[in-house]
Amino acid sequence: MAASGKASYGPLPLRIHPVSRLTRLYLGLAAYGVSMALMIESHLGNMPWDVFHQGLARRTGLSIGVISIIVGAIVLLLWIPLRQRPGLGTLSNVVCIGVAVDGALYLIPTPSLLWERIGFLAAGILLNAMATGLYVGARLGPGPRDGLMTGLAARGHSIRLVRTSIEVLVVVVGFLLGGTLGIGTVVYAVAIGPLAHVTLPLFAVRAPQPAVATG
Repeated sequence: MAASGKASYGPLPLRIHPVSRLTRLYLGLAAYGVSMALMIESHLGNMPWDVFHQGLARRTGLSIGVISIIVGAIVLLLWIPLRQRPGLGTLSNVVCIGVAVDGALYLIPTPSLLWERIGFLAAGILLNAMATGLYVGARLGPGPRDGLMTGLAARGHSIRLVRTSIEVLVVVVGFLLGGTLGIGTVVYAVAIGPLAHVTLPLFAVRAPQPAVATG
């Protein structure tokens, strides 16, 4: 915990609990990709960036996973003028989520009944919150999209304004390209904050506390 009493999820040196943190990182990234696939297969609305990814995928003929990797790499290049430094988690995020979502889309069947689609949507949102807690809580560097948000916010802009502006932009462009925008997109936008508020402290790695000398 930070001195202010608020939780800190900034990067830690890899030497601190390396096995536990690497396990959380890659388990979280794999689960994130599966959560994306569940929401995509529900056909009830994707998470904001996936509206954009799916729209580009439909226009280019590439898979959503490949598009996710390409977009992540391009966003990472935007870190350079913002003077953001990627970590192992950042680079892993670019590749692993794209591979995981393509694998999950190949394996997960497409539901036909409405109640099944609602179940896929709910499971996707819940799994996404857990995955976020795991990979962010590993404290090995933020994802490229998160780093773009925090980098812009560090230039004096409100983080709420920056995140909202970016996500509205990618949703609108993605929808115009043919991505799926629906009730699931709205539910995700409303629910992910409160859910991550629970999962982040649950899965986050704590920094070692310095020994306190006594009498």
